[in-house]
Amino acid sequence: MAYDLEEQEQIAQMRAWWNKYGVPIMSILGVVLVAVLAWQGWSAYQTNQAKQARGYFDAVELASQQPSAESAARVMAAMQTLRKDFGTTDYASRAALYAASVFEDQQNMSAAQEQLEWLVKSHHAAIVPIAQLRLAGFLLDQKKYDQALALLASPPKPFEALFLDRRGDIYAAQGNVEQAEQAWTKTQALIGPGNPLAPVVKLKLDSLGR
Repeated sequence: MAYDLEEQEQIAQMRAWWNKYGVPIMSILGVVLVAVLAWQGWSAYQTNQAKQARGYFDAVELASQQPSAESAARVMAAMQTLRKDFGTTDYASRAALYAASVFEDQQNMSAAQEQLEWLVKSHHAAIVPIAQLRLAGFLLDQKKYDQALALLASPPKPFEALFLDRRGDIYAAQGNVEQAEQAWTKTQALIGPGNPLAPVVKLKLDSLGR
């Protein structure tokens, strides 16, 4: 098929344009395609991880409803798998907090504490402060006052009052009345009189006899 002069010029221009830009464009399209496929693969992987993690979370919840030595072993086995293979999922952090309560109810304090210690070191920022508070309580019971206070040194803003209240408990246990009073007084100021914690803090302050 013969082309006229104008068509030949257009074809030549297209060829020149493609020779200049074709390879970079194909490279960009290739990168975009790889990125899309990688994102789809990662999303599928995350969905699969969440489904499997949910299964282990359900196993922890079910076992906890049947308190016995056997159920405690099932909770421990499920938590080991969750933490090892699905530790970045929300199910792992929620299950660890749940398992800590289960073990505490069963008077297995070392197992409960171990779950909280894992949580404190994890990246689950929303749950870490709760784990810190509970772990500080465990350490307080063990008279490990310095370790407990260190856990409560940098409270997130929403947990500031609760951290101060627990610090007051630790100071009081140490016999450091002045610092306990300061901590609880600051707690009062932060929570205000209408907070459900307010009467408890007031009782603590009254118990100091100052």
